[in-house]
Amino acid sequence: MFLPLQRDFVRSQASWKVSSLVGFNEIMLAKLRKSCSCTPQKLKNFLMNFFPVLQWLPKYRCKEYIWGDIMSGLVIGIILVPQAIAYSLLAGLKPIYSLYTSFFANIIYFLMGTSRHVSVGIFSLISLMVGQVVDRELLLAGFDLNDDAPPASGDGSLQNDNLSNTTAFNLTIAGINAECGKECYAIGIATALTFMAGVYQVLMGIFRLGFVSMYLSESVLDGFATGASLTILTAQVKYLIGIKIPRSQGHGMLVITWINIFRNISQANLCDVITSAICIVVLVTAKELGDRYKHKLKFPLPTELVVIVVATLVSHYGKLNEVYASSVSGAIPTGFIPPKAPEFNLMLRVALDALPLAIVSFVFTVSLSEMFAKKYAYTIRANQEMFAVGFCNIIPSFFHSFATSAALAKTLVKTSTGCQTQISGVISAMVVLLVLLFLAPLFYSLQKCVLACIIIVSLRGALRKFRDVPARYCVNKVDTLVWVVTTSASALVSTEIGLLVGIVFSMLCIIVRTQRPRTALLAQIQDTGFYEDDSEYENLSTVPKVKIFRFEAPLYYANRNYFLKSLYRLTNLDPNLEAARRKKYEKKEKQHLKKGNHRTANGLGIGETTLQLVPKQIDFQALVVDCSSISFLDTTGVNTLKEILKDYKNLNISVLLACCNPSVIDSLKRGGYFGKDFGCMQEMLFYSIHNAVLFAKDQKLPADCSV
Repeated sequence: MFLPLQRDFVRSQASWKVSSLVGFNEIMLAKLRKSCSCTPQKLKNFLMNFFPVLQWLPKYRCKEYIWGDIMSGLVIGIILVPQAIAYSLLAGLKPIYSLYTSFFANIIYFLMGTSRHVSVGIFSLISLMVGQVVDRELLLAGFDLNDDAPPASGDGSLQNDNLSNTTAFNLTIAGINAECGKECYAIGIATALTFMAGVYQVLMGIFRLGFVSMYLSESVLDGFATGASLTILTAQVKYLIGIKIPRSQGHGMLVITWINIFRNISQANLCDVITSAICIVVLVTAKELGDRYKHKLKFPLPTELVVIVVATLVSHYGKLNEVYASSVSGAIPTGFIPPKAPEFNLMLRVALDALPLAIVSFVFTVSLSEMFAKKYAYTIRANQEMFAVGFCNIIPSFFHSFATSAALAKTLVKTSTGCQTQISGVISAMVVLLVLLFLAPLFYSLQKCVLACIIIVSLRGALRKFRDVPARYCVNKVDTLVWVVTTSASALVSTEIGLLVGIVFSMLCIIVRTQRPRTALLAQIQDTGFYEDDSEYENLSTVPKVKIFRFEAPLYYANRNYFLKSLYRLTNLDPNLEAARRKKYEKKEKQHLKKGNHRTANGLGIGETTLQLVPKQIDFQALVVDCSSISFLDTTGVNTLKEILKDYKNLNISVLLACCNPSVIDSLKRGGYFGKDFGCMQEMLFYSIHNAVLFAKDQKLPADCSV
């Protein structure tokens, strides 16, 4: 009789499931069609978001903004030219490629960036990271890193320079079989590295991976910058004193380089030493005066440009290269090289190296963007910044440029000279373009030691971090340790390894701090309802018969044992040991009673046995756990609290929880801490320590409230 009804029910259930599935599929298909459809409005919104310039440029207040943008653009452009030429030493490339990088980065960020103030272009740390990869690959390819060809005396044209400064021969490296020399291969490595870094940044933007920057703490970034600055400083010393030493690569480069410097110090070029001393004194003095009187100056003095112009004139008319063998920059060609796609086989060689480069470039750009956006009361979009800096690497890599990033020093100058929008970046690009087209050959006689001086003086900010170590140590010892470890690894091992070591060590410090957090017993502040650590404050009142325990970390599987050990140590009671001691004592008492001995093992009467069973060291009847610092509980954490509830209950000690946040309460409910129907919850959970203490003084936990 029931079989037909059962069949009908099964059929109805099956038809309902089929209809539900069909309806769900239709909804999903409709949403997919809607998201994939291309309407004019969607296309417009996409372009407006992808090119933020389309949003703010039509609203540009010309009369209000134009003069500040022009002034800051001119100043940054003037600063960019000597820095671009100088940083080419760090990247191991010709100065022309640094100028290309500065030009294209400013134009692309103008179109795609969301920050109004950051200055994007060449950056010393990024140039160093590029240079280390370039040097390594040149060594692997069999090139001599110290093979400095004599400067050509051509007309400064691009074609003549390429022919005269490159030793052409058939080369088969990484699948490339072409006429290629040292300079050709070096820029090939740099563009492949830059392209891969840009691809990583764009992919991170697509998959919304901007949160990666959170793992680079301020201590890690400062330590990385300081360690890399020591490496940069070391690499420039040989130019300062005019000696030729092998360019060290790999781990321990800093130590090996200094050993080689001291071994060859007798070969120092006196002309370069004198020039370096004069330039450093002039640059440092000008920087210090500029910092002291910056509130009186409308724009910073272009000291680097003045030094370069004067040094170039002195070197040219004094014939320092011919007479004193002082190393000079050589011919810098004019114009643009025809674009060329980066070599795919070279991309495979540098794919791993591009990852830290992409992360560091993005993190510095976003950090500076957020800092200045907060200062000037506007917002940026981190993922769009990822796209912007990514395309600042991808597109210029086709035009013989290398990796870029925002730079703090130039950004500060940009804001101090009246920058309002990225129009200033376009002005800076025009200044660089003017040098690229007409003025580059004028820097032929510029000594390399002058460029090294500019680089070293620009490191003042990072090197001054050493003065902040005592103050940093007073603020936070762990962060100071992270800074020291990151700085040491970046300087003594390598920049990439140093960054990785800093990230890992920082995360380990966080794990250790949660595994062994601060614990304390609390006492009452007199005549108040507040409680604090009795080991940190004086004149606190202990609460009779109540222990208040604070654990300042999440309670999870990694710190469970530390939680229990700290609790037992501070309360001077291990309930498991006490329970075992009682059982042992009771067993002995029973044995004596069976033998007819009415005296206990300790010579006490049976009536006195009850007193002996309660140990003297138990001086409390309630334990209050302050959960205000416990941000979450995992399964192990819930079980740990259930365990101490049970163990202390066996000793007739109540366990009360105070100041739990909602997520902790929810975890306790789901873990069955309050029983099946939560009937004892109001007598086990309190919203303040004082309420729990008052309850412990006045009442006892009901006998039926058990786990």
